[in-house]
Amino acid sequence: MHMRNFICPPMQIAVFLLFATTVQAGDVAYVAGTHPAERPATAPTVTEVTKDATWYSTALQGVEQPYPYSLHFLENQGNWFTPFTRAGMFPPYDLRGWHTNK
Repeated sequence: MHMRNFICPPMQIAVFLLFATTVQAGDVAYVAGTHPAERPATAPTVTEVTKDATWYSTALQGVEQPYPYSLHFLENQGNWFTPFTRAGMFPPYDLRGWHTNK
C-alpha cells in the first residue's frame, strides 16, 4: 500500500497549499486587518473635501426649503459614508422620493 492512501483528501489539499505558497519566511507583507489600529504609511490621505451643487442637491433630495437646522451637519460632512447621499428603502418608506420616476 502506498503512503498517499493513508492521507485523506482534505489533508492532501492542506499539504499542497502549505508548499505552494510564494511568500518566504523572511518577507514581511502588510495584510489588511491584522493591525486595525495602524494605518499603512502608504495609504492615501484626504486633504480636501469638495462639495459642489450636485453633492448638495443629492444630499438634500426630497427635503423642502427652508431646510431644517438639524441638517446643518452636512456643512461638516467629509468623504465618509452618510445615508443622506444614498437611496434608502422603497415606497411606502421612501420619504425622500429616491425611488420615484421623475
